[in-house]
Amino acid sequence: MEWTGARYADKPTVEVRTWIDATPDRVWAIVSDVERMAGMSTELQSVEWLDGVTAPAVGRKFLGRSRHESFGEWSTTSEVVDCEPGRVFGWAVGDAAEPSAIWRFVLRPKDDGTELTQWMQLGPGRSGLSFAIDRMPDKEQKIVFVRLREFERNMTATLAHIKGAAEQR
Repeated sequence: MEWTGARYADKPTVEVRTWIDATPDRVWAIVSDVERMAGMSTELQSVEWLDGVTAPAVGRKFLGRSRHESFGEWSTTSEVVDCEPGRVFGWAVGDAAEPSAIWRFVLRPKDDGTELTQWMQLGPGRSGLSFAIDRMPDKEQKIVFVRLREFERNMTATLAHIKGAAEQR
């Protein structure tokens, strides 16, 4: 990832990808199991479906609990906004109309396996990062850059976990 000087209002994004020696359906079973995502990165601690649901569909919501040494502990409610089995799974954090972030997994058949991409966008809605920027507006670009690098590291770790799980025979 290179320095872009992005501001939060620019809705900066991060994307990582990997190839997995497994079918898109096998990979889908992992990426769409939100409760399984906890522990795949250093930040996400637990996830649970809300309103008694147990599987993804557009409009369904889940609660995520996270921890970060600089931000402490917090929870967010996310709403599934993209759900095409074997192809795409995405959710908006907070208000789906003005999310604090959007996350997405995209699966594509490739070379008898699956190319898995994880993508995320900051904003446009306010998040915990907004409070740090409010306190230090002169450091906004650095704050955004550092946070995007953290997301990139955690997303890379998440994809490695998914790859390992999907490739187990």
